[in-house]
Amino acid sequence: MNNAVSLTARLLGAGLRALLVLTLVTGVAYPLLVTGIAQTAFRSKADGSQITADGRVVGSSLIGQSYLLPLEKGQRTPDADLRWFQGRPANGLGANTVNTLYRLLVSGATNLAADNPVLIRQVEAARAAVVRDNSVPGHPLRPDQVPADAVTSSGSGLDPDISPAYARLQVDRVAARNGLPAARVARLVERHTEGRTLGFMGEPRVNVLELNIALRALTASH
Repeated sequence: MNNAVSLTARLLGAGLRALLVLTLVTGVAYPLLVTGIAQTAFRSKADGSQITADGRVVGSSLIGQSYLLPLEKGQRTPDADLRWFQGRPANGLGANTVNTLYRLLVSGATNLAADNPVLIRQVEAARAAVVRDNSVPGHPLRPDQVPADAVTSSGSGLDPDISPAYARLQVDRVAARNGLPAARVARLVERHTEGRTLGFMGEPRVNVLELNIALRALTASH
């Protein structure tokens, strides 16, 4: 009996020591090591790829933002603030129905099939809005000029980038709304157009938040 109790005590002690060592190694030392490497070698990415303007954080280069006008009385859906470049539609976003204290949004796709009537109506309405909003005197826009990313949401609903074609499509409207020469706004778009990653992965893109920060600086100096 005494041998059995002694053996059990030794096994229990060995298990507790192993638990303590593994907790310190995997729960303390390893996270500190990985965090230290990330903060040293990839600090910006480790901190969430934050973008600052006027000395304060205004967003992340990885998450798209909306540029909307405040809701008017009786209005349920806000209008786009047409002074700014607009991102992709965010039809996949949903409201958090569990934790409503912070009004959190849930990232996601619509999961609608290409022939789904709801998706077709969304695309047609978005295309009509893009044509209407971006047609300015002397520069009418045709429906066939609207690129796909202007009327469809991304898989996450939070895509921060748009295609160069969609950015260029908005140049005349942004220039007119801000009283700027269209050529200067076009050059702004070109400077913020990124090529394919490593020259072959993905597609050329324009980060909307970074572009709008540059636009704000341009309007302030104009």
